[in-house]
Amino acid sequence: MTEEIAEGVRGAAPAEMPRRLCDVAVRLLPVTGASVSLRANGLPMQLSASGDRAARLSDIQATLGDGPCMYAARLGVPVLAADLARGPDARRWPVFAEAATAAGVRAVYSIPLGNDSVCVGTLDLYRDSPGELTDRELRIAQLVSGVLTVALMALPHGEDNGPTGDEPWLSGLATDYDEVYQAIGMIMAQLGVGSDVALARLRAHAFAHSRTALEVARDVVAHRKRFDRD
Repeated sequence: MTEEIAEGVRGAAPAEMPRRLCDVAVRLLPVTGASVSLRANGLPMQLSASGDRAARLSDIQATLGDGPCMYAARLGVPVLAADLARGPDARRWPVFAEAATAAGVRAVYSIPLGNDSVCVGTLDLYRDSPGELTDRELRIAQLVSGVLTVALMALPHGEDNGPTGDEPWLSGLATDYDEVYQAIGMIMAQLGVGSDVALARLRAHAFAHSRTALEVARDVVAHRKRFDRD
């Protein structure tokens, strides 16, 4: 199995590693999509995805602030939602489950990235049919997440990118973070509320208008959207 993972990322440039490992997960496991999100202050930001639907599901979880990836990141353990259409998983995350099934996803398996003391993000796996992962399949998912963790920790950030002068591989993600947190600060000033309430209002507006939190944040920063006190 390690040989197949190694073959999947052989020759990949640093910025390609997360996407390559998403593709490896889809090939090795009974899933139809995968995404990787990094976590900062409880807010997941998508780093890569195997396709449009996986990217959309990642955005939905980030916008709602709910779903398996949020729990996996918070608890530092795998969170496996085997059937989002019925049963305990559907009741546990009713709003996310409704959005996921509407997008054609019936099961989500979220594997934390990091170690026993810190979780830096999640590898999220999506399937269009319900079902549990077998013990072997869970071990494979955790192996992929372990390789991904090592890759994320080892890859160059910012000025460590070396003498080539290439753009830092996480610069786009950092820009997204900056826009969201800038928007949260602006909403705090507009409403006279704390950061938690400002983020909740941002997420609620995004969900109500079928948009992502990042899209609404960009409108706030560009002064296209203002939040008024009720």
